Amino acid sequence: MSLMRLTILASALLTSLAGTAQSQTTLRIGIAEDPDILDPSIGRTYVGRIVFSAFCDKLFDIDEKLNIVPQLALSYETSADGKAMTIKLRPNVKFHDGEPLDAEAAKFSIERHMTLPTSFRKSELASVDHVEVVDPLTIKLVLKTPYSPLITQLTDRSGMMVSPKAAKEAGDKFGLHPVCAGPYKFVERVQQDRMVFEKFADYWNKDNIHIDRIVFQPIVDATVRLANLKSGALDLIERVLATDIKDVRADPRLVLSTAPELGYQGLTINIANDKAKGPLSQSAKVRQALSLSIDREAINQVVFNGEFTPGNQWVSPTHPYYQKSFPVPGRDIAKAKALLKEAGVSLPVTIDYMVPKGTEYEAVAQVVQSMAAEAGFGIKIRAVEFATTFKQPRPANSRCFRSPGAAGSIPTAIPTSSCAARRRRMTEVIPTQTPTSCWKRGERHPTSTSARRSTPS
Repeated sequence: MSLMRLTILASALLTSLAGTAQSQTTLRIGIAEDPDILDPSIGRTYVGRIVFSAFCDKLFDIDEKLNIVPQLALSYETSADGKAMTIKLRPNVKFHDGEPLDAEAAKFSIERHMTLPTSFRKSELASVDHVEVVDPLTIKLVLKTPYSPLITQLTDRSGMMVSPKAAKEAGDKFGLHPVCAGPYKFVERVQQDRMVFEKFADYWNKDNIHIDRIVFQPIVDATVRLANLKSGALDLIERVLATDIKDVRADPRLVLSTAPELGYQGLTINIANDKAKGPLSQSAKVRQALSLSIDREAINQVVFNGEFTPGNQWVSPTHPYYQKSFPVPGRDIAKAKALLKEAGVSLPVTIDYMVPKGTEYEAVAQVVQSMAAEAGFGIKIRAVEFATTFKQPRPANSRCFRSPGAAGSIPTAIPTSSCAARRRRMTEVIPTQTPTSCWKRGERHPTSTSARRSTPS
């Protein structure tokens, strides 16, 4: 998938009045899933990115206009041959354990991402040959070959810095009590219940942090999540159901913020690791038939209330990189059946379809199941816990997986990210969204001046 970055929205409940900001000491955020491990080298979940942004700053960030801006780094320079990137670090930055973030620490973090046996950052940093310390606040990434997207990798988990001391002491348990260099430090985590963070007194940009404590509460059921927001048990939620957007907009107590995502939702097919060598993984014609059996606009209308954009590529049809020569295909059951006949497969073509538990995930699966059945597919839906879905597709435990965009997928829709917050006072603001977030921490911190209301006051 393209990077989907929905950050902690810590400024969502701040107001333009300092007194109001000071009175809000705890921000309770309802998130749609319980993240996997809170270790930036190992974490893979989208919702994990939301939590990481509370406590794990990165070398660089992305602002609301998608510009790359400094965060823990001050600047970077690429050599003329494109095979070296020199990064100057921000001075006087401390990790949550009081250790300094210097060049040696930055080198350690990047090398840990590259070499930790369980790291999922290896491919993201595959272009890096080694890291050199130039001076106490400067590192050089020496590349195997020129690779211009490297800077974008450093705006995500590959650019997150961890305390060398804490990482060495904790070993493979680091994710149970992570120590980074962000605005909030880890307090506790109770699986499937809460993650608690408190303001870090020595944060490099502490003057712009006005909330003392952040509590993330995973609530899978979107209806329950919204009910908690309405009752006041939560201050903010992410990923409002498309079918609930009208209700949220009509509630004067709530503020809604939405924007098209950079990523997409699709069906990821396990091609290389299907031990059963089923027709879906082995035949391109079968995969084409599955794609043609799907009516993307119908899914948009039935499941997403028309709030999404039907898609078939890794970017939205409105994106400048969208290939117009390959438009969104219409549903063609006759052609799908013909392709299955050409493939010489027995009907129905059985597919194990794994989806994360959740109202929209499961609703999409049911609609796809019904549509595909008309072409000759027998889809068996298997709903599992969200974090579990990231463990199972790698081996041959799944033939088809409902996921955010990834290589080898059949994109079905370009989602609209949405989040809602309770109004505190009439001066409350919701910052302008980036394409996948309601607020993005760049050089300007949670007192963003680029704020707007999504709904009238």
